Amino acid sequence: MSRKHHHVVGKNIWKVDGRRLVLGVPAFTTDFPQKGMLIGKILGSPEAHARIRSIDVSEARAIPGVHAILTHENVRGLSAWSEGAPDRFPRVAYTRAGQDYVEPSPWDFFLLDSKVRHVGDRVAAVAAESEEIAEEALAKIRVVYDTLPAVFTPEEAMREGAPIVHDEPEIERAVDPSRNLCASVDVTLRDLEAGFGAADEIVESVYRVQRVQHAQLELHAAVSYLDPDGRLVVICTTQVPFHTRRQIAQALGLPIGRIRVIKPRLGGGFGGKQEMVLEDICSALTLATARPVRLELTRYEDMNAVRSRHSMTIRLRTGTKRDGTLTAIEMAALVDAGAYGSHSPTVPTNTGNKNLPRYRCPNVRYRFDAYYTNLPPTGAMRGYGTPQGSFALECHMDEAAERLGIDPVAFRLRTTVREKDADELSPHIYEVKKENVPEDERIAWTFASCGLHECIEKGAEAIGWSEKRKAYDAWNAKKPLLRKGIGMAAVSQGSGVAGIDTAGATVKLNEDGSVAIYAGAVDVGTGGDTALAQIVAETLGIGVDDVAVYTSDTDLTPFDSGAYASSTTYVSGGAALRAAEAVRAELLAAAAQWTGSKAEDLALEDRHVVGRAGTRVPIREVATFLTYKKKIQVEKTATHVSPVSPPPFGAQFADLEVDMETGEVRVVEFVTALDVGTVLNPKLAEGQVHGAVSMGLGYALTEELLFDERGRPRNVGFLDYKILKATGMPKMRTIFVETYEPSGPFGVKAVAEIPTNGPAPAVGNALRQALGVRLRDLPFTPEKILRAIGRM
Repeated sequence: MSRKHHHVVGKNIWKVDGRRLVLGVPAFTTDFPQKGMLIGKILGSPEAHARIRSIDVSEARAIPGVHAILTHENVRGLSAWSEGAPDRFPRVAYTRAGQDYVEPSPWDFFLLDSKVRHVGDRVAAVAAESEEIAEEALAKIRVVYDTLPAVFTPEEAMREGAPIVHDEPEIERAVDPSRNLCASVDVTLRDLEAGFGAADEIVESVYRVQRVQHAQLELHAAVSYLDPDGRLVVICTTQVPFHTRRQIAQALGLPIGRIRVIKPRLGGGFGGKQEMVLEDICSALTLATARPVRLELTRYEDMNAVRSRHSMTIRLRTGTKRDGTLTAIEMAALVDAGAYGSHSPTVPTNTGNKNLPRYRCPNVRYRFDAYYTNLPPTGAMRGYGTPQGSFALECHMDEAAERLGIDPVAFRLRTTVREKDADELSPHIYEVKKENVPEDERIAWTFASCGLHECIEKGAEAIGWSEKRKAYDAWNAKKPLLRKGIGMAAVSQGSGVAGIDTAGATVKLNEDGSVAIYAGAVDVGTGGDTALAQIVAETLGIGVDDVAVYTSDTDLTPFDSGAYASSTTYVSGGAALRAAEAVRAELLAAAAQWTGSKAEDLALEDRHVVGRAGTRVPIREVATFLTYKKKIQVEKTATHVSPVSPPPFGAQFADLEVDMETGEVRVVEFVTALDVGTVLNPKLAEGQVHGAVSMGLGYALTEELLFDERGRPRNVGFLDYKILKATGMPKMRTIFVETYEPSGPFGVKAVAEIPTNGPAPAVGNALRQALGVRLRDLPFTPEKILRAIGRM
């Protein structure tokens, strides 16, 4: 169908859950208390690396109102949990990374263990009648630790004879725990050294990116209880309800069918909730007490003991011809996995394979090594490894352009990919060489849609690149105290995980022609439910108001991998489209039978079945005919898995000022030009861009998780961890360069993550013009800037 005929797709439809959120109707996990609910609390380790010599809970257990205290002594059985021993749990290694089964992340975590591996690691869990009683019980648990030597950087962890973070025999899938090596990849396309041999110029640089936190407003929380049939119900802040259900089952030794996981609305996720953070231990407390339990982390726990973006040191070496032609690129990342390996085999793959294929280069090598350390574990975060590589590669490409004397915009127009080019790298490392894909089937992935060059050109025009570039050079040459700079970055991402992400959706037709969607998809607050409603409404020729959306309940909705990898609209939307198309086919067949027409001569438009001769029959009447005359409940379920992950592309531009006396940076204007295929809902998409740019600018300028020499967090809360406020945001402009992606519903690609990738390199490249020196270490704090220009 031509886009000009779309009545819902491409329109600014209000969020389907907007009204209830604005009115404050109970919507979030902690809005659902249960009768007789206990409060759960977790005792975190004060040590970065230690064995628990003894743990005495007798005094805490004697406090009135304390109903359960779990320690590693409750987690030593070999058999599954049973009602006969409700406070005994099996010792089972598992991962908490919310990924498809079998997870690529190592199984290196236990419900509770006798060894702690980072400050804040679980030592004990309490369930009590009130928060005050639970806090009192935590204070009275006596623990004696045997402190062990610790490692806090990958460089320390990889040294010969370094302390071993994981020496337990049960660990699975880590590359070499005896060397603290969690995960590793090394892939070369063609002849790297021949490529460097053919180069006229070779540029080498090292970049460092820091740990940052999701800083979502809603804290991690869970409410668990037993329903009247004795089944475990868990309401929780998760982006992956089906993976969480499976992981709870594995951790506690329960059948999957005995568990129901419900995701209500989310107050932000950004990847941090693609992880089973506390659902397993909250469920254990419910099983141990047979009472409902609510467990919610504090801001300190949420920030410092959960997950963060991986810090990395990235080395790049690039060979070029004098005309800018790339002959070879080598990228190597040294990665801090933290104490557990959640997502550490997969996040660093994106550092390479979501960035390097953006450039036309025949000879490429990408490798990474991720090491365990005694800092809190790292994990999924918006961009999933891409922002780290984007910062390094896009700053590096500016350095290469500068060496050749080519304008950065012109350099990228010469070197970046176009439609019908191919990504040869990703199939070799995707999801760390997924076991079920034979090597000879790892063919190059062709870009069926690519508007990257148009994004670069339109973005440059919008920010006034050519004029400002020259004007700022002239301005800065006068050595004023306020310097100016303009910088850019090309960006790319993916749309779901090809061949892995699975989504199911059911569309049920009501007798009045309205429908209900039941989907496993997870709306993380970005409008996923609205996108599904738009796709179904467009397919059936009805209004969004005619669509009721029910999502994220493992008992009621079909399986869905969850909300990550920019997958909801592309993958879950694909399932909703297929289910709606099946309903449409049955509606048209019934209408044809009723009217004596051919189904192929009929269409659904404006709540009517429309014939070629102009006949119009309300869909409501056809639905009534199906229900009451034909006695048929029309309900169709579809499952969708995409064999490709088409990249959205884009270009981002930063215009900034630097105070040369204080080192403070003020981003004045920021332009984002994106090819995300068809824009399903422009306002919601623009909102995604604004949020992502805000996160990207915080990554560039202010945010960093810090630790002292004993691995203790130094960021207590938002007073110590600096995220940008609305008043600190620049003037922002978003340009959508629409293409049509044939594999996506109505031509869509993803928009959620890609705008996070460009702010840091765009700011870094703008600072190069403003300061006259190159900074390669995030974040660009005033202190680093003053040191770089020799004023500190």
